[in-house]
Amino acid sequence: MSEFSWTQIARIIAIQEKEDSGGSHEEVVRFFLELRTPLLRYLHTMGLPAGDGEDVVQEAFLALFRHLLDGKPRDNLHGWVFRVARNLALKRLQRVGTSADAAGFASLADPAANPEQQAVRNQQGRAIQAVISALPELDRQCLYLRAEGLRYRDIAQVLDVSVGSVALALSRALDRLARAAQR
Repeated sequence: MSEFSWTQIARIIAIQEKEDSGGSHEEVVRFFLELRTPLLRYLHTMGLPAGDGEDVVQEAFLALFRHLLDGKPRDNLHGWVFRVARNLALKRLQRVGTSADAAGFASLADPAANPEQQAVRNQQGRAIQAVISALPELDRQCLYLRAEGLRYRDIAQVLDVSVGSVALALSRALDRLARAAQR
């Protein structure tokens, strides 16, 4: 469990609102509503269990609130939140020694599909996951972040690499996925 509870966060926000936070509260709430689900999906791809992912998201948005209150730069907050969440997740994974659970994606099958469709989708999902698991770490992280809607420069910022490295990594990843789909 993280060191802050939702109640504590609500208290901090209430105190800050009274001190005229300059719109930080609304901005954090807007970002939370927009980014919570994509962040949780991304953290899951890193191997973080759902409960730990929720804690990391909570910590990342608390850090965003502090960042905004301190008057720090507001440019590219979308990428900033992903980077903070990624760093927090990496620290948490180091502490507990967890690794990515590739089988987690197989359980996301469409419940409305008939058994044959489910079997085909599961087989395709396993094949795609095998290709993704075989990708170099940078390629895989770029692919996951791009799937969450981040732009190349945002991905570069999150992973602390150049935009050219992101473009090359995505090109390699997509090429391998395309070749696997042709088989």
